[in-house]
Amino acid sequence: MAPHVNVTDNFYQMHDPAPGTAVEPGHLDIERHYVTSTTNPDPLPKLFQPLKIRNTTIKNRLWLSPMCMYSAEDGYTTGFHYMHYGQYAARGVGLMMVEATAVNPESRITPNCLGLWEDGQIAGLKSIVDHAHTYGAMAGIQLASSGRKGSTIALQLYGTRPTFKAEPEEGGWPDKVYSASDIAHSSFYYKPRALTISQIHQVQQDFVDAALRADKAGFDVIEIHAAHGYLLHQFYSPLSNNRTDEYGGSFENRVRMVIEVVQKVRKALPADKLLFVRVSGTDWVEGGWTSDDNVKLAKLLRNEGVDLLDVSSAEAVKKNVPGLLVSSVGLFSRGKPANDVLEAGSADAIFGGREFLRNTSFALSAAFELGINVKWPNQYSWGKFKKRYTPLEL
Repeated sequence: MAPHVNVTDNFYQMHDPAPGTAVEPGHLDIERHYVTSTTNPDPLPKLFQPLKIRNTTIKNRLWLSPMCMYSAEDGYTTGFHYMHYGQYAARGVGLMMVEATAVNPESRITPNCLGLWEDGQIAGLKSIVDHAHTYGAMAGIQLASSGRKGSTIALQLYGTRPTFKAEPEEGGWPDKVYSASDIAHSSFYYKPRALTISQIHQVQQDFVDAALRADKAGFDVIEIHAAHGYLLHQFYSPLSNNRTDEYGGSFENRVRMVIEVVQKVRKALPADKLLFVRVSGTDWVEGGWTSDDNVKLAKLLRNEGVDLLDVSSAEAVKKNVPGLLVSSVGLFSRGKPANDVLEAGSADAIFGGREFLRNTSFALSAAFELGINVKWPNQYSWGKFKKRYTPLEL
């Protein structure tokens, strides 16, 4: 028997507008008590206003943070990744950022991290991007190098041994752990070797090559990971950089590594490709990286063509660096606090992390909390939140 609906594109063609897009309530929304008002708020809360950057329009401003899943095989995606990212694309996120992806094998955090150091790794990521696009979600990827935090065990193994060190027999690379200087992160990690100038230039080229592969995979956003104590952060933080050459010492020398990576990646990418950078707002340690340092770096990154700075303490950058979009990331678990940050002008977008792990429909539940009717994926529309229930339904 022929199907009643054309399934050629797995029902994707029916998702118009895309899930997570604000739409005026229809008669079924009203009859089934999904809404209490016949219209959406005017103006819409900023969390669900679209954001245009260069030639790309992102349907809303609640985005999925990159979160390591430790589920790759030799840097390649697995079925887990397709399932993991697909659920967020279907459930309304404006932009989903694929987890930290290593630019070379030694840049992985663990043997189970994603990579993009060879062409064979493009296809698996492209399938994720293509799937996201069918639901109207934009897709980004965070390119990273672990530095002195590399060759460690996956999160699943924490607590099973006294340190985080991954040994060679389990896929580790203790003799190829590098950093700005030969300072270990702690006794739980391997002591790194300081990168030579030629090695620094090779890592920079690895970022460029990985960015070009990401472009071939169709990603809308390339994000450079320069936070959380990984390699680029290790260069700009005085706590992990005691070099005496052009990559150490002064502020200008310590930020040289991340600036040169950004310059080379920006130059290699198409002019309309979005480029984000993730930074740490402060080291929270005396003598370390400060909020003032971060504002100075943000101005330099803006001048190099960075479109958005992804940082926990977004307000200081937003206030002091005009012309640079800023996203805030933190422990957002509800729609109203996230929207309040945007309405106050403290950020332009919100990255959510752990709440998305707990609630894959966070974008949909945030809209409900804010009184906005948004498009749901058709297959899940009977699960829409209700404003009230009849006795029968209870």
